[in-house]
Amino acid sequence: MQTKAPDRLPPLDLLGSFEACARHLSFTKAAAERFVTQSAMSRQMRALEDDLGVALFTREHRALSLTPDGQRLFAACSQALGTLRGAVREIRAPHRREVLALTTTPGFASLWLIPRLTAFTRAHPGIDVRLDATFENRNLAADGFDLAIRYAKAGASSQGQQLFQESLLPVCSPRLVSELALPLREPADLASHTLLKIVVPGMNPGVPIEWEPWLRAMGLDDLQPAATLSFNAYAEAIAAAIAGQGVAMGRRPLVDALLASGQLVAPFQGQAASPRVYQLVIDPAARSRPAVRALAQWLLDEAAGSDQLGRESS
Repeated sequence: MQTKAPDRLPPLDLLGSFEACARHLSFTKAAAERFVTQSAMSRQMRALEDDLGVALFTREHRALSLTPDGQRLFAACSQALGTLRGAVREIRAPHRREVLALTTTPGFASLWLIPRLTAFTRAHPGIDVRLDATFENRNLAADGFDLAIRYAKAGASSQGQQLFQESLLPVCSPRLVSELALPLREPADLASHTLLKIVVPGMNPGVPIEWEPWLRAMGLDDLQPAATLSFNAYAEAIAAAIAGQGVAMGRRPLVDALLASGQLVAPFQGQAASPRVYQLVIDPAARSRPAVRALAQWLLDEAAGSDQLGRESS
């Protein structure tokens, strides 16, 4: 029997299917992406494992995970496919304007990034930005993104560079502060007002999770508001605060421009450090591109200026 050469590649279509399965950790979702049936995708993965002579997946009831060999192959496939996508993009459109793909959260996009992006495109007339505002944690190489701004826990391991750490303080319309019937002179007065909160799937009702660090810092862990209004996106809660519908937890620097313009006010002095930070992540295959480096440096510069402004106004 002829022995297979150790460096002989399996069929490339199997490697493409494997990358989709490993990214989704689902044969069903990968099959839909690759336009085949779930059973056909499962057979492809069995064929790839037979070709390599190792198990790539651990198959459990309604669960799929990668073995150590699978993790190693997934990392190599993601990097290789990302490089191929970049080369194809440049070959197909060598003389067109360069488009950079950036993914981040909806709140960061609408409140901090979008108002500033015009300055970047004006300073770099040959570069366009494609913005993806989503709660999904995109795989940069596999999904075709050059950069990401992640909303991550402070201190968590990351391959990214910190833009700034968040700080928290209540914000509301100036009309609420001037309302004599329900004053907002001290934090305990929040018990007479509506708190605007973000709905987190699977959470039990009660004190809004984004309020907890600030209420704890103020010694008001047991505060019960008069009512709450719930939203599934932070920008919606801030829009409601501007409209005078209640008090929102302001996440600085996202709300700094609204505070500076007077659309929102901070009725109390105290603010608390958030347990989360914003981090800039760059796809390794995109780091060498001058346009990517230009956008990354601009984001870092804007973040430094925003952070400095926040400290001066604290």
